[in-house]
Amino acid sequence: MNILVLKLILAPLIIGSASLAGRRWGPAVSGWIVGLPLTSGPVIFFLAISHDIPFAAQAVLGTLSGGFSLIAFCLAHAWLAKKFNWQITTLGSMTIFTLVTILLQGLVISLLPLFALVLLVISLGLWLMPKQTVKEITVSTLNRWDIPARILVGTSFILFVTSIAPIIGPQLTGLLTTFPLFAGILAIFAQRQQGPDGAVNVLRGLTLGLFAFAGFYLVLGLLIEKTSLAISFGFAILTALSIQGTSLLVLRQLHK
Repeated sequence: MNILVLKLILAPLIIGSASLAGRRWGPAVSGWIVGLPLTSGPVIFFLAISHDIPFAAQAVLGTLSGGFSLIAFCLAHAWLAKKFNWQITTLGSMTIFTLVTILLQGLVISLLPLFALVLLVISLGLWLMPKQTVKEITVSTLNRWDIPARILVGTSFILFVTSIAPIIGPQLTGLLTTFPLFAGILAIFAQRQQGPDGAVNVLRGLTLGLFAFAGFYLVLGLLIEKTSLAISFGFAILTALSIQGTSLLVLRQLHK
């Protein structure tokens, strides 16, 4: 099958399914789902089949490093939302994400130490996250164009990043795959509908979901150069889903 056709089929399927699940179970679960590698995973997969495996393996390290940028974004957005409107909050948190990403371009660290550091930073992010007091609401108030818009934006992002990967290299490609497209959208909607605590609700779910993100890239990084893509991605997906299932139990306890 042509790679472009595969991208146009696989990316909307993944993003659409996750968005429907988030709409069904609420904002915090939406954030939790966004923690899964819904855009970064397909990008790495397409890089592996359109470039060479070492290129994809280097991009895996860059993507895992992007976990630092995501935590910085989540904390910045959550705390800024306490004092500012969604426009200033979004601008400030995206600026923080960009600055951290720029700093991370020169990061050279092997997979296992990087994974340990990412876990530490995720845990620290959960601890530093401001408390929220609002109860969960459903996201059914969003209009009917919400999910098609997410599919369009997400698919376009995947196509864009994979097309410029040969120009910018694997490290920056990996870092860019963690750009908080859906996290930003969900946090904006939540802040507008529920106030700052609504945004914190989403961002706490996202931060908790990043444990699965880290597990996915640990397994993928360990296997991608040693076995087939089907096996490496298969085990990585199983790992992420197992971790995500555990974190969902934690998330439900937080909202009882």
